[in-house]
Amino acid sequence: MSARSLLPKGLVPEAWQVDPVHHRLDAATVVESPHQDARPGGVGDIDTIVVHAISLPPGEYGGGWIDRLFQGDLPASAHPYFASLQGLRVSAHLCIFRDGGLHQYVGFDARAWHAGASDFDGRPRVNDFSIGIELEGCDDDGFTDAQYTALARAIRALMNAYPAITPARLVGHADIAPGRKTDPGPGFEWTRLLAELRYRS
Repeated sequence: MSARSLLPKGLVPEAWQVDPVHHRLDAATVVESPHQDARPGGVGDIDTIVVHAISLPPGEYGGGWIDRLFQGDLPASAHPYFASLQGLRVSAHLCIFRDGGLHQYVGFDARAWHAGASDFDGRPRVNDFSIGIELEGCDDDGFTDAQYTALARAIRALMNAYPAITPARLVGHADIAPGRKTDPGPGFEWTRLLAELRYRS
């Protein structure tokens, strides 16, 4: 008997779903990013999830700056660090904030610009076949209980919608761009995520 089966029925969370027409997660608030394009033909199924970490300014949370970066509307005058990001065109499919809230910037069927120069399992251009999920956080900081729960629920929905995604194809940005990227960093607990996924399944 699983731990989940011991919960009173009202406490078992409803499974999140991906809309098969619009490729949106039903639990996410849509904040459309212009930084996207069509996935190229011939790359096969969507089969990988890349976990990232982001905070703007670095080490600070809240303020709506992640949304504005992904929308190409981050004001250089709002913080000295933001001047270095002017003209940067990046996005992710999802961002999970410290309270577990989710924003979706790009439909899962489209290519978000999150991985950059990258390689996984001998295949370059990981953006072509992956879904990028940002966690509001830092490499050397822990993530919240709400984020782990939301991430596991989102991944389970994505695995149901895109069956080529398996636990073996959950990677960090550092795994696909070693030496260039370090996130989600040592503060991210992969064992905890996998345990959450088992519980939610």
